[in-house]
Amino acid sequence: MAKAKTVYVCRECGAEFSRWQGQCKACGEWNTIEELKLAGPKAERSVARGMSGFAGQADGKIENLANVQVAQTPRIPSGYGEFDRVLGGGIVPGSVVLIGGNPGAGKSTLLLQTVCKLSDTTKVLYITGEESLEQVALRAHRLGLPTASVRIGAETSIDNIVSLAMKEEPSVLVVDSIQVMHLSDVDSAPGSVSQVREAAAALTQFAKRTGIAVFLVGHVTKEGSLAGPKVLEHCVDCSVMLEAGNDMRFRTLRCHKNRFGAVNEIGVFAMTDKGLHEIKNPSAIFLNRQETVAPGSLATCVWEGTRPLLVELQGLVDISQYGNPRRLSLGTDANRLSMLLSVLHRHAGIQLADQDVFVNVVGGVKIDGTSADVPLILALLSSFTERPVERTTIAFGEIGLTGEIRPVQSGLERLNEAEKQGFTRAIVPFDNAPRNKNRIGNMEITPVKNIQQLVELV
Repeated sequence: MAKAKTVYVCRECGAEFSRWQGQCKACGEWNTIEELKLAGPKAERSVARGMSGFAGQADGKIENLANVQVAQTPRIPSGYGEFDRVLGGGIVPGSVVLIGGNPGAGKSTLLLQTVCKLSDTTKVLYITGEESLEQVALRAHRLGLPTASVRIGAETSIDNIVSLAMKEEPSVLVVDSIQVMHLSDVDSAPGSVSQVREAAAALTQFAKRTGIAVFLVGHVTKEGSLAGPKVLEHCVDCSVMLEAGNDMRFRTLRCHKNRFGAVNEIGVFAMTDKGLHEIKNPSAIFLNRQETVAPGSLATCVWEGTRPLLVELQGLVDISQYGNPRRLSLGTDANRLSMLLSVLHRHAGIQLADQDVFVNVVGGVKIDGTSADVPLILALLSSFTERPVERTTIAFGEIGLTGEIRPVQSGLERLNEAEKQGFTRAIVPFDNAPRNKNRIGNMEITPVKNIQQLVELV
């Protein structure tokens, strides 16, 4: 009988090596290489045997791409508009979705609520490997969910899960979680690199051949990334993270990879005693500001996936009590903050080297783009000069190293969203301002070309 092959895989980047070593030569990380025993022919046959007879099996033909017929497969609505938005419009049959998050974020709760809603119109199967059936039933009863049509089982063997799914033939299969699942022919403990990789590959192959949408729950490391080998994220169609910000009432569902929709799409939920409830207008949540605005507070509009999101950006500048001034940024890139302070000094002549600088995005939102450069500088200047910015003013734009203010994507959509929320003034890059007019509805548009003009406004 053929002997199983052993390789060593980096759990951060997925690179393979013939022997163990302390540092991964591909990504440069230390102590991330783990032993992986590849499943032999016996393991492949054990899973493939159970999937024989289903439509969609590869027949080995080669065709021209232009001749391939593209069928419009209808998506399955999950029952939650925010969840459908993150998935790209609904659940795609035959897709594999990986949902990660910190313990207690609500991954199992969200999927349980989803399958209970889907059970009225779609056949679903919920497989739990970490909890007993009684625990899942107790949670469903506490949340007041309809459970009459929900099929559920407690199983940790991939071979048995495939057999059960073949027998039930559901449209949606939920596996909670992938870290406790195992293949009988892989000689390693559940949760190891070998088991996670082979279990995810087997379920992905099963989903593609049967057309069953599979949801996998994944654990996260202490750094907040998905645990297990990086190939786990590569083999799935959609990878989303359920994040809990500083305010534990709200959860943000963020898409990091999606083969059927936009990435970086977010959905906002509120955690209550009755489970997760979707927030239809998240801008109203993050812009819950006081009537009297203090210096250092300013609203901005960031672009998340396919929609604008209005958030409040706060800055604080204070005289440093120590020889080394502090630079602290929550929700934005700390390195970019240091760069913007240098640009402010070089091109506007404002020196903050002896000041402590703190930046915070209210609500725990993380801003990844560069559109928050202009409001960040305005908030810091407002705090430094102790002059508050008007409550109905919003700003966005990117600042370059030469002091120019560059345009950002979807500028008109951001302005329209700000006007709907009642803002009366917008400070934007010159190229994002509407042509031949300085107003949108009741909102005045103030275009700026460089950081010197921005300082003059304050």
